[in-house]
Amino acid sequence: MATPVSFTSAGSPPSGSTAGPPTNKQPAMLTVHKPPQTGSTAKPGDHMYDIKFQFNPKELSLTKNTKWKRESQQNAKGSGTPDFKGSDPSKLALEMFIDATDSMDDHVVKTVERLFSLCVAVEETRKTKASPPWVIFSWGSVVGFPSYVASVTAKYTLFTPGGMPVRAVCTVNLEEISGEHSGQNPTSGALAARDTHLLVAGDTLQSLAFRAYGNAELWRAIAAANEVDDPMRLRPGDRLLVPAIEEIGGRTNGQ
Repeated sequence: MATPVSFTSAGSPPSGSTAGPPTNKQPAMLTVHKPPQTGSTAKPGDHMYDIKFQFNPKELSLTKNTKWKRESQQNAKGSGTPDFKGSDPSKLALEMFIDATDSMDDHVVKTVERLFSLCVAVEETRKTKASPPWVIFSWGSVVGFPSYVASVTAKYTLFTPGGMPVRAVCTVNLEEISGEHSGQNPTSGALAARDTHLLVAGDTLQSLAFRAYGNAELWRAIAAANEVDDPMRLRPGDRLLVPAIEEIGGRTNGQ
């Protein structure tokens, strides 16, 4: 039976894991995927790239609506009984603050262009069924639903003397891709934790990857999710996010 789409765990947690918040600061990000080649709406295609938030958002707005139809009763004193016609897709609205006043370069312009490109069909899909990329919003221990970018609005608020924008606020509206998704939480609008692991002496990223995915070569996905630059310097007592296998779809074989 289909369930509502919401913020949710992207997959079942590995056995023996201990849930809890990560101990290091986690950046919000938009993970960009290719559309699935088969035309299915159940799973994103290969991972393309990530757009990390320079500053984590102050708030998120999640919307879920239903459709009802009520027939008027000409001779009745009260209203007619409403009929449920279905659910609208989940929608997520967020703001991204971009600032380049330290470097005074074109970072703001390039980031806005990258966000706008999420509304344009991926080049390799234009000869068949054209489709923009799929996007998944994630922030630390929560992950959103597979979605497309419905709109991006950029408001430039600061400029160099030469007119180059060096500060902007971008409003990004995401809309759920239809279809059922694995590991989905049946509670609409809920925030559910992704799996985490409390490091103990002897743990390595390779051992965590083998335990979570059965493949030690996928350790780079855990490193990327936690911004670990040196995998040889893990500290016991830190808690790391362990992305679900569905989230790292295109990042296989250690890529």
